[in-house]
Amino acid sequence: MEPKLISSAQNPLVKQILLLKDKSRERKKTGRFVVEGQKELELALSGGYVPKQCLFCPEVNPSLNVASFHFPSGVEVVHITQPVYEKLAYRGTTEGVLCIMESKQHGLDSIQFKTDTPLVLVAEAPEKPGNIGALLRTADAAAVDAVLIANPKSDLYNPNIVRSSVGCVFTNQIGMGTTEEIIQFLKSNQIKIYCAALSASKNYVECDFTGASAIVMGTESTGLTEDWLQNSDQNIIIPMQGKIDSMNVSVSAAILIFEARRQRGF
Repeated sequence: MEPKLISSAQNPLVKQILLLKDKSRERKKTGRFVVEGQKELELALSGGYVPKQCLFCPEVNPSLNVASFHFPSGVEVVHITQPVYEKLAYRGTTEGVLCIMESKQHGLDSIQFKTDTPLVLVAEAPEKPGNIGALLRTADAAAVDAVLIANPKSDLYNPNIVRSSVGCVFTNQIGMGTTEEIIQFLKSNQIKIYCAALSASKNYVECDFTGASAIVMGTESTGLTEDWLQNSDQNIIIPMQGKIDSMNVSVSAAILIFEARRQRGF
């Protein structure tokens, strides 16, 4: 059977997608969000996300084979015209496909470790979607065991996070909670807490990250809250050679995480 065609921007499904893209409240209320782009969609599907509706535009990408995504039965596939696609698309180079997906739950009780010496990246109160996306890309590249976000300020399924993470929001094991909840979670799992901080700090290359370790990053403007510093097993610092005393949080996290990976032999 041929997929149905939507050619009007006033179609209810089009309006729903615009709400999901623009309104965090709508994403939270419905438990759904929008994935745009072939690579991002493939990563979401491989990460176990459940699709509800797929919209594709052959005029934008004539070579697109929707059947190649192997959607579960019952997923509605819709053909949309190029003007409708351009109204919906967040960026212009996403291969003519987008999908409504079901969100996942990200409570700390969902986190499972496959090893006794997990490597965890923690970010406290990250605000900028671009930074969150970059942190998730770093976490994926280093294959960390989990990313924990304390006191989140942004909706995880914000289109800017999905886009800037290049789909790595789907490839990482992500948990969310308050600072107090995450500290307790780390301690109950015997994971040492290494806080990136300027005071009472040790050069990061002098630390042993081969055991169960959590590298904790604060905001660029205010750093970590006192709760983290009081519960830190060791504060760590990246020595600076120039005039400033800090770097972009995602850059700093990458340096620290890959030093931990180097120490672990891969």
